[in-house]
Amino acid sequence: MTLFDPKRSLIICAILAVISAFFVFQLKFSFDFEQFFPSGDPDLEFFRDFIENFETDDNFLLVGVRREEGVFEQEFLEKFHDFTLQARKLPHVEETQSLTKFSYPLKTPFAVTTIPAIHIKQPEKYERDKERILNDERFVYNLISKDATTLTVNVKIIPSIQLEQARELMDALDELIASYDFEEYHYIGRPYFQKELVAMQQREILVSALVSGVLVTIVMFLIFQRIGGIIVALLSIGLGMLFFMGLLGAWGRELNAIAALYPVLMIIVGTSDVIHIMSKYIDEMRRGVPKKEALRTTVREIGMATFLTSITTAIGFATLVTSRIIPIRDFGINAAIGVIVAFVTVLFFTTAMLSFFDTDQIIKPDRGENFWHKWLDRFYQFTLTNTKGITVGAVIVLGIVFYGISLVTTNYNIVNNMPRGKKITEDFLFFEENFAGFRPMEFAVFVNEDYKADDYEVLKEIDKLEQHLHTYESIRSIISITALYKSIHQMFNNNKMDEYKLPETEKEFKKQARFASKVPQQTFNVLVNEDKSKARISSRMLDKGADVVTGIGNNIDSWIESNIDSTIVTFHRTGTGLIIDKNAVYVRESLLWGLGLAIAIVSLLMVFLFRDIRLIIISIVPNVFPLLLGGALLGYLGIELEAGVSIVFAVIFGIAVDDTIHFLSKFKLSRDKGMTIEEAIRITFLETGKAICLTSVILFFGFLVMLFSIHPPSVTIGLLISLTLLSALFSDLLLIPLLIRWLIKE
Repeated sequence: MTLFDPKRSLIICAILAVISAFFVFQLKFSFDFEQFFPSGDPDLEFFRDFIENFETDDNFLLVGVRREEGVFEQEFLEKFHDFTLQARKLPHVEETQSLTKFSYPLKTPFAVTTIPAIHIKQPEKYERDKERILNDERFVYNLISKDATTLTVNVKIIPSIQLEQARELMDALDELIASYDFEEYHYIGRPYFQKELVAMQQREILVSALVSGVLVTIVMFLIFQRIGGIIVALLSIGLGMLFFMGLLGAWGRELNAIAALYPVLMIIVGTSDVIHIMSKYIDEMRRGVPKKEALRTTVREIGMATFLTSITTAIGFATLVTSRIIPIRDFGINAAIGVIVAFVTVLFFTTAMLSFFDTDQIIKPDRGENFWHKWLDRFYQFTLTNTKGITVGAVIVLGIVFYGISLVTTNYNIVNNMPRGKKITEDFLFFEENFAGFRPMEFAVFVNEDYKADDYEVLKEIDKLEQHLHTYESIRSIISITALYKSIHQMFNNNKMDEYKLPETEKEFKKQARFASKVPQQTFNVLVNEDKSKARISSRMLDKGADVVTGIGNNIDSWIESNIDSTIVTFHRTGTGLIIDKNAVYVRESLLWGLGLAIAIVSLLMVFLFRDIRLIIISIVPNVFPLLLGGALLGYLGIELEAGVSIVFAVIFGIAVDDTIHFLSKFKLSRDKGMTIEEAIRITFLETGKAICLTSVILFFGFLVMLFSIHPPSVTIGLLISLTLLSALFSDLLLIPLLIRWLIKE
């Protein structure tokens, strides 16, 4: 259609552009930790059943308010207490708790009453209150920092709060806390993460699109130096991205943290297609071929190769559907579709536009031709005369690469996914340093049929596990049903600090337990289910890294097996932290499986394209090197292999194989015209080498755009892809001629 009716193609593209522009404004953004749960995992199913009996472990928002001189000052405490009470009125808040609201139970001859933990109106008692509080495990690292400079308000929010609700809550909270003029305050919790991380996603997409656009404009100016060529290239690339983003909006696809890669990918993939198409068209026109025939030849020779490179790139992305992590799967599907959209746009729009321009309107005459011819011919001569050196070098590089791969770990930290230089990251680190952190670690408690969760024998077993958890420095906040009975026992012993423990005998326990329903305390129904057959130990721990946390969890499981009486109670470790950390295992599995699948499918495509087993081997081998190098860079740079970084390898393989296809396609066409092997290799270097080099340089700088990101995984992804794709260029230009000479004879 394009070749014979370019006007119709342009009209259709214009209509689609208007429709796409409308749907771009319908794009949705989301952030939920649940998105990163590995689907199909048995521990995930257990956790979902667990929260049905109790509630989720992340339906909280902590507000830390700091006073440098210390919190035990009357004016500050009065303001803080009022803030605690007012925070209950915020939208989507169920309850608030802080030290200024907490009271100890007090037994009198007449009834059970309470005494406040902090006597706000009596400053003369502050020193005694402070000493007592800082020696109480319920409060330190939970409601007050160890240095007594920060108090927290624990805001309990509605379960599974959604993005718009989170924004409404955080906006109201910002307005409320600003009215108190506190010296310093910090947030941590689900609604805060939702609001801030979605804002980061939107910023990332906008910045990556703008910076990529500027980069491509500069590159196109350097290549063409003619307004016609620059306009054709930029319109083709921009239109492809518009169509893709509009399609996502129309489809209702939600964009997550990885979505910042979409503009970069679309611009880079579109640029690669545009350069190959326009370079071939210009070459044909310079040979004196009529415009219409030049377009036919371009579509026939380069169009088919570009189509196959788009398919292989799409396959590389599509293999991410093997991941158990929903955002990774979505990225793979979306990116694969985007690659095809870019190809179709270039094929129809670019060729239609080219039909309106002559060569000298597209590119400056003889622009850099002598330079490229000179250096590519030298490169060809180098491969011809240094076969042994290239072979030895490849073997040495392999050794270095395999050692680097052996250094790769999966010990990623939550903070590594936080935006650089933003308050949310500062807040996260503040709570890590002064409180119990954010990572939840939950234990489901299953009581045997002969017992109830509040029986003395069960409580003793739960307490044994709690005391063991206290031996881990990184676990700082632990709460269970035992807290109620320890508080009662403390009450019966004149609220002495060292009496916060379970009674020594069952007889004493039964005497005290009668007061459990009479003591005004925090609600404990989230720690025990209705029929008392199940209970819960809820804790939070510091962000020490997935592998470290997994090791701690395994040690705890072993201790439980050896020290807990399983005839009374059994424990099962669970929680969002455990589920997300399991991604470390699945990332490795899905990565290997996905790449294996990609290589197999691409090999089948090579069979269709080349119909020669030797060319299939030649096409696969050079593209294994960049993958191995990517793994080695993870090891040498100390970058943890986690869910976001795992997409690097799909991107590398999907894009790196493109240059190989262009090189071998030109080689095969030259051989089909009767050229010798060396003639075919040389002409491939001179004609296809330029486009391959240009696209590789664009890919290199294009992905370096991600260095402008404030999202650390995006920076890592951009750096890794840039370096490995540059290595793919040298792998193609050095190894393909070598393999051709080894495997193919005249």
